[in-house]
Amino acid sequence: MANKGDRVRVGLAGAGAITQVVHLPILAEREDVEVVAIADTDDLKANTIGGRFGIERIVDDEALCSAEDIDGVLICAPSYRHQDLAVSALAAGKHVLVERPLSLSAAGARAVVEAATQSEGSVVMGLAHRFRPDVSALRAFIAGGELGELSAVQASWLNRKVRQVRTTWRQLAEQAGGGALMDLGVQALDLVLWLLGYPSVRTVRARLYGDEFEVEEEAHLDAETEDGVTISLAASWRFHGAADIHSVRVLGSEGGATLPPLSVYKQLGGRPLDVTPRQPIPRGGEDLFTNAYRRQIDHFIRVMVGEAEAALPEGQIALMGLIESAYRSAEEGREVQLS
Repeated sequence: MANKGDRVRVGLAGAGAITQVVHLPILAEREDVEVVAIADTDDLKANTIGGRFGIERIVDDEALCSAEDIDGVLICAPSYRHQDLAVSALAAGKHVLVERPLSLSAAGARAVVEAATQSEGSVVMGLAHRFRPDVSALRAFIAGGELGELSAVQASWLNRKVRQVRTTWRQLAEQAGGGALMDLGVQALDLVLWLLGYPSVRTVRARLYGDEFEVEEEAHLDAETEDGVTISLAASWRFHGAADIHSVRVLGSEGGATLPPLSVYKQLGGRPLDVTPRQPIPRGGEDLFTNAYRRQIDHFIRVMVGEAEAALPEGQIALMGLIESAYRSAEEGREVQLS
């Protein structure tokens, strides 16, 4: 483990878009981090990105995970590689930040959690929405019972349809594990479940749409928690609209909320009143996406130097169990019982 005050040394597994656009630019802003190595199955891409960001060591996965001078590994590779990379890095005592999903299955997620319990390293999940101030504020409202008895949470994760120049790993069932439900639904459902305190889910029914690829382009899911809250999700790669929509609506007996932007109303004195908490917004506006990643990476660095702890990502086992059950529901055309 790096000591407080030392520069932490990290490596990245995967040189794709999230690495190029988010992780490396944010890491470059910090004086307490040194990116010492990068690995990718595409050597040309790894060398190109390494040259652009001044990363001298272009290595393979095994060398990245086992290097003694690396404190932490950011796993940004295609989804099917997340589990094996995380287990390998943890076995070498590394801290890992894993982009979602943790694995393509509940059993795989459990394997990573078990590896973490036997490692000197920790796992931080790449679920940046948990580091958004609007999400944290809404979670506090729900936890405090401010909205009364909750009846439903509705999530829409709709990405505009774009012309596909070529097939990528995201459209290949074996590598992606699924389409819009796996790609967009994992983060949307984690957000919903995290807002609710990760309750047990009792039932799920799902339908999938789209036949352009091996995997679905659109998914609709309805689930019910053990305490009777209905969860609804619409996830799509083929939304036709002016802009992508990533939104959540919470319905309760005494109030309701939506985000983004965060809006909270409560029934007070017989009428609905706006009780949305004021949040400091930087000049020029808040870039919720990028700043959430900044906070997430800051947390990861604090974990590496012993200033913060990373909770075991056991909720990801339940999340992937829900995803698996949703795919089973769609395949069999019926509601599936989870518990």
